[in-house]
Amino acid sequence: MVDTQPQASALGLFERWLSLWVALAIAAGLVLGNVLPDVFGALAALEYASVNLVVALLIWAMIFPMMVAVDFASLRDIGQRPKGLVLTIVVNWLVKPFTMAALAVLFFEVVFADLMAPADAQQYIAGLILLGAAPCTAMVFVWSQMTRGDPAYTLVQVSVNDIIMIVAFAPIVAFLLGITDIMVPWETLLLSTVLYVVIPLAAGALTRRHLLAKSGGDTDAVSRFTGSLKPISVLGLLLTVVLLFGFQGEMIVSRPLLIALIAVPIVIQSYGIFFITYGAAWAWRLPFPIAAPCALIGTSNFFELAVAVAIGLFGLGSGAALATVVGVLVEVPVMLSLVAFANRTQERFPQ
Repeated sequence: MVDTQPQASALGLFERWLSLWVALAIAAGLVLGNVLPDVFGALAALEYASVNLVVALLIWAMIFPMMVAVDFASLRDIGQRPKGLVLTIVVNWLVKPFTMAALAVLFFEVVFADLMAPADAQQYIAGLILLGAAPCTAMVFVWSQMTRGDPAYTLVQVSVNDIIMIVAFAPIVAFLLGITDIMVPWETLLLSTVLYVVIPLAAGALTRRHLLAKSGGDTDAVSRFTGSLKPISVLGLLLTVVLLFGFQGEMIVSRPLLIALIAVPIVIQSYGIFFITYGAAWAWRLPFPIAAPCALIGTSNFFELAVAVAIGLFGLGSGAALATVVGVLVEVPVMLSLVAFANRTQERFPQ
């Protein structure tokens, strides 16, 4: 396999306390949204073709560094150990989107049906569908490192996921929104896919190529470049959360249990997908350095993409956008618990 840039040896300060930072951003958004409603209204009006320009800039700031990290040259070794890659593709694209949609419908149309208006329930279902159809591309490298996963193989899995996402994300989302009777604005969905997957991925590939050419093929140059952009990426995430919750501040303050209700199906989905994938990897006798990242990739979400598309499709103040942001709040503590479980059970796998 090809060499990749070094990964962090452990969670950094931001990743370790991601849930706290997001919670603080949520609190700031709620306060500012109630204190400065006119400012948030003006920001909401800055849009073109249903895409909010402020949020678009923040999303690009978040995802560009991770796109630079993707190495498509690693795909030439795709056939050497196919089992882990096959399992990742099946779980991410043939299982996960549909189980998330099923859980969303179950909880918001049945279990929680008496706790919210049907129109609100449909918005939360839409947001969870977007989360389920967007497999993770960034934090996966952190989870892989924490389980001593094979970094080159993890990179191959992420690269393949990104390629599939270009052609599969929009059709899967449209299909699942359609079967839940949610109107699908195809033009906006396709535009969002181009804006938040195709363009950043192409820009990342060109930037990576330039950095490697300039440094004589030194992958450390890529690591240094993406590391220098990390503060901007972090700021983009937190400001996006502030905006989202600022637009929904009044509604959330009046319904404090809403966040917990949205989190329930996300947590069930996360643990369920992990154990399905981890169990399949064990049954298929995958070595642990491939099995653990494989299960963690399927569990984690590309929440930046889900947030951006939810805003584009349904608006900054929508329940769909809120549901995708709750995914950010839930993800880190869930993933840390699964990393710990994987490390405790690694002796059951081939090494």
